Amino acid sequence: MSLARAHYTRVLAEQGGAPAPPPEAVSLRAKIEQALALHARALKDIQSLERKVAFKREVLPDYTAYVDGCLAADAGGPDPVLMTTMVWRLDVGDYEGAMVIARYALRHDLALPERFARSFPTWLVEELAEAALDNKLTVPGALSEAMELTARADMPDEVRAKGHKAMGLGLRDTAPAEALAHLKRALALHKGVGVKAEVARLERARDGAATSCDQDG
Repeated sequence: MSLARAHYTRVLAEQGGAPAPPPEAVSLRAKIEQALALHARALKDIQSLERKVAFKREVLPDYTAYVDGCLAADAGGPDPVLMTTMVWRLDVGDYEGAMVIARYALRHDLALPERFARSFPTWLVEELAEAALDNKLTVPGALSEAMELTARADMPDEVRAKGHKAMGLGLRDTAPAEALAHLKRALALHKGVGVKAEVARLERARDGAATSCDQDG
């Protein structure tokens, strides 16, 4: 029995929709938790950030079937294995894979593992914004979706401002009007976000284009 099928059966049983899970399902659940604990301990022994990323990339496929099982069951219960897998996917640059889990987690209001101090929406927006500002993540994309999905979530204004800043800077060459709106919103949320010069530049470009159009007309 695959990890995905085993987990799906277990969840159905917990919901009262299936007979008790077979022993192999319980055993596989225990094994995946043990594997995560071993991998987490191995990570603590690695000092190099580059090697940590390489290690996570190497072991992440071990959890693919489990993740698929969780998403198929759609039970929404607390799951440190699932959430840790999402964090690791983001760490290795698999933003699409991370967002697959993030959508599920946001829909069910799941929390990050206990070692994280930030709320999940705050963590997600800030991590993706920083990746975009470091040119590791294209905009629009995962950040745009995360900003939309967390629009009603409570988080520090500085974090939300960082998200709008990353969106604005990412869109300034392709959609300057939209970029300006994001940057102005970032500035309204946090005066020290560092976008005043770019806002002024986009406004000058916008006004110059408007003047040119008026003269041509």
